[in-house]
Amino acid sequence: MTAVKVRVAQGTPCWVSLMAHDLEGAKAFYGPLLGWDFTPGPAELGCYVRASLHGAKVAGIGVAQAEPALPVEWTTYFAVDSADEVSARVRECGGTVAVGPLQSESAGRLAIAADLSGAFFGLWEGQEHLGWEVVGEPGAPVWNELVTNDEPLAATFYGSVLGRTVVEADPSALARGDEEATLQVDGHRVAGLRQTTDLRDGPPRWRVYFAVTDTDLTAGQTKMLGGSVLVAPYDTPYGRVARLADPEGGRFSVVRLP
Repeated sequence: MTAVKVRVAQGTPCWVSLMAHDLEGAKAFYGPLLGWDFTPGPAELGCYVRASLHGAKVAGIGVAQAEPALPVEWTTYFAVDSADEVSARVRECGGTVAVGPLQSESAGRLAIAADLSGAFFGLWEGQEHLGWEVVGEPGAPVWNELVTNDEPLAATFYGSVLGRTVVEADPSALARGDEEATLQVDGHRVAGLRQTTDLRDGPPRWRVYFAVTDTDLTAGQTKMLGGSVLVAPYDTPYGRVARLADPEGGRFSVVRLP
């Protein structure tokens, strides 16, 4: 596998990062589960490592510096041309900028924000580090989807903040279980927005999907490594999916592509 280092257009998910309480525990879980190796990340981010798949960067894991009672969660980062300008639009549209914008050594400039429902997401203005270097292969990210209780409001917010088009699904797509809306860049679907009242989804958040070779085997390995299966493997038009959690409760999904 060859690492691909390209700058993606604004509004495209480009990185995912987990803020854990136990960094070594997270490495011991995700390393064998997804085939990751780890290298130190920028010092400004504190205890932070980058996960690599056969040498290609795919994700980050850091240590949460805030109140230990806060839940462990994965955060989806969107590529932006200017973290400062997009952060200003977040505030103009009623969202919150919780961190930054701040410089992360020569890697890039970042901010962490929350939408109107409280779902957190990141903004990444890549410089030396442009984001993940492989997607859609086993062990790498493959999809990001907002789970929200107000999809129309979320669609307006993200469309305005990122300056991109949000397209509603047609009735036939909804019948197949597709997202209710998709964030699109240059006519391509880059992320989903899904309305839900399923209590298992928890509060509004961005859900991260990783590709795997065998969904059922990965679900079994998750339990062996101390994690849990939130929703057992099931088939979808996009492949066989399972919703899982790491030992600290960090939620993520895996999918075996068709």
